[in-house]
Amino acid sequence: MAKFIIEGGRPLSGRIVPAGNKNEVLPAIMASILTDETVTLRRVPRIRDVETTLSILTLLGVQSEWAGDDTLTLNARGISNYKPDPALCNHIRASILLLGPLLSRFGKIEIPTPGGDVIGARRIDSHFEIVEALGGSIEFGNPIIGSIKKVIGADVYLDEPSVTATENLLLLAVRSEGTTRLYNAACEPHVVGLCKLLNKMGAKITGVGSNHLTIEGVSQLHGAEHTVGPDFMEIGSYLCLGAIADGSITIDRVDVADLRFVLKTFSRLGIHPKIDNDSFLIEGGRTIEMQNDIGDRVATIYSGPWPAFPTDLMSVSIVAATQAMGTKIFHEKMFEGRMFFTDKLLAMGANIVLCDPHRIVVTGPKQLYASKMSSPDVRAGMAMLMAALVAKGTSVIDNIYQIERGYFGVHEKLLSLGAAILREQ
Repeated sequence: MAKFIIEGGRPLSGRIVPAGNKNEVLPAIMASILTDETVTLRRVPRIRDVETTLSILTLLGVQSEWAGDDTLTLNARGISNYKPDPALCNHIRASILLLGPLLSRFGKIEIPTPGGDVIGARRIDSHFEIVEALGGSIEFGNPIIGSIKKVIGADVYLDEPSVTATENLLLLAVRSEGTTRLYNAACEPHVVGLCKLLNKMGAKITGVGSNHLTIEGVSQLHGAEHTVGPDFMEIGSYLCLGAIADGSITIDRVDVADLRFVLKTFSRLGIHPKIDNDSFLIEGGRTIEMQNDIGDRVATIYSGPWPAFPTDLMSVSIVAATQAMGTKIFHEKMFEGRMFFTDKLLAMGANIVLCDPHRIVVTGPKQLYASKMSSPDVRAGMAMLMAALVAKGTSVIDNIYQIERGYFGVHEKLLSLGAAILREQ
C-alpha cells in the first residue's frame, strides 16, 4: 500500500495551477453516454476516480482516448451494456451518476450500490424519486434495478439540494418528451459546468446557476467540446496550507467568482489571500487570528449547500484553525462521519473538543507533532497531509490512494513547493 513520508516544518514557496474540478469531470464523462458523437473534455485531472470511471465506461463499450496530458475524447457509439461492473463501481461514489444516462440510453439499468468515501450516511432517495417522477420504476437492492419506457417531463421538488441527484435528473431529462422543472436544485460550480456541457451538446437548460432549473427535452444530443472549471476544493486546500506554512504560494488560473463565499469564510479564520486577476497569493509565516462574532462571541463555521461553505473544505479548514489564534466552532451539518478524523489531530497535539458527530471546538495556535496516520477519505487525507507538513518531526500517512483519488499530482506539486515528502509503494 502506497504511503507518504513527510518531514514537517519546511517553508513552502512557489506557483501551482489547480487541476480541473473532479466533481465536474465525472458527470461530464457520464454525459458522453447520451450521444453517438465524440465529446472532448479539456482540463481533465488524471486522478484515480477518473481512471476508474473510464474503466467502467470501457467495459460498457465507450471508447476513450487521452490526447495530451489533460484532454480526453469519448465516443459511446459502441455502447452495448447497461450493467456496469460491480467491483469497479464499489470504488467510487460517482457510479450513481450512471443511473440517468444509462436509463436514457437503454431504458433500463442494473447498477451496484455506490461506493466511495466513508464519511457517514449518504442518501440516494432523491435519485429514486426523480426516476419515478419522470415515468420510470426503480427497485432498491444490490444491484439497483431500474426501467423506464419513455422519459416524460415533470415538475420535480428535491427534498435536499443533492448535487448528484440534480446531475442525474439533468442526464435523464435532457432527452425527455416535454419540459422538466426542477426545484431546490443544487447550484455548485460543477453542476453549472455540467449544464454548460449539455447545452453545448444540444440540450435546452435554463436557470443555470440557480436552484430552479428548466429542462426542455430534445430528441437527441450531439458531440461537443468543453473545458472543465478549476477545482475550487484544491484551491481552498492550498490556501489553507499556504496560510499556516512558512513561505509564499501563488495559485494561478483560478475562478474568483466561484470562491467568494469560501474567501469570506476563510477571512473569519484569519486567511486573507491577495487577489490578482485570476491568481491568489497566500503568504505564510504570519500570525493568523480567528475573528469572533459581534460582542466577542465565539463564532461558528457552518457547512451547507452552495453557495454556503462547502462540506469538502471543512477538514482542511479545521487544520488551519489549529494554527490560528482564537477559538472557533465547526458545525458539519451534512455528514456525521466527517469530524472523526480529528482524533488524528488530537494525537498530533491539536486542542480540539469533539462535542458530537457534527460539531467540534478548535482553539489555537498549537504546535503539531509528527504522527503515523491512515487516510480515511479524500478530504480528511488532504487535511492530515497539511498537518504533517507543518508538524515537527517525520510523519507517515498510509492509504494515500484516498488522497490521490481527488487531488491530481499532489506529490509533485508539494515537491515543487519545497516540501520534504517521499512517496513509497
